Amino acid sequence: MREVPLESNTEAIAFADRLERGEFDLVVLLTGVGTRALIATVEQVRGSRDSFIEALRGSRIVARGPKPVAALRDVQVPVWLTAPEPNTWKELLSALDSRAGELPLKGLRVAVQEYGVSNPDLLAGLRDRGATVTPVPVYQWALPEDLEPLRAACRALAEGKIDVVLFTTATQAVHLLHVAETMGLSGAVIEGLRKCVVASIGPTTSEELRERGTDPDMESSHPKMGFLVREAAEQAGGLLKAKRSRQ
Repeated sequence: MREVPLESNTEAIAFADRLERGEFDLVVLLTGVGTRALIATVEQVRGSRDSFIEALRGSRIVARGPKPVAALRDVQVPVWLTAPEPNTWKELLSALDSRAGELPLKGLRVAVQEYGVSNPDLLAGLRDRGATVTPVPVYQWALPEDLEPLRAACRALAEGKIDVVLFTTATQAVHLLHVAETMGLSGAVIEGLRKCVVASIGPTTSEELRERGTDPDMESSHPKMGFLVREAAEQAGGLLKAKRSRQ
């Protein structure tokens, strides 16, 4: 991963400016981390987040799940609609469809906060329903400038050469599978992960892995690197043997 300064999030600031001018009818927030990063970006660049928070309070907000809801609760921003579990883009679209009598999407100006990589299925679903969609990418982490080590990891996973994978952030899962997709190895890498031990540092990372088709085999007892490494060293051998005996 490569850290990106918050002030480099020009799309986020442009979105804040447009929201305050009343140019959006609906705001979709997909992640808690991205929601907090969006607010932090506005505050860092402008020196204040007050007018942006007020604009959010005056908007119809759709949250994909409980994490963006919690982030908004911290700044007293109400949520108009929350997607039900398992909180994927499919449930989000279904939830919007269920409220179409109150707010049909046709002709609406919809902003979608993204974090990590874009969700083309969600964007297409909104556009198919007649909405004008503006993606709002928010970054704290970007892909590394040298992608070759990540590509090598994708190839090794696809070829079944890896026994244990440790994920220390949700973004690592996003980046790994994004690079795999660009290589045409998405399915093979997911299959490779299913054949090895996948260790997650904590609930947020585990959630991201599940959303992308991989159930972690273990999660550290505390979301700290030391706990993850020690517990993976203690448990991975037994987990791998048991996992492969079932395949």
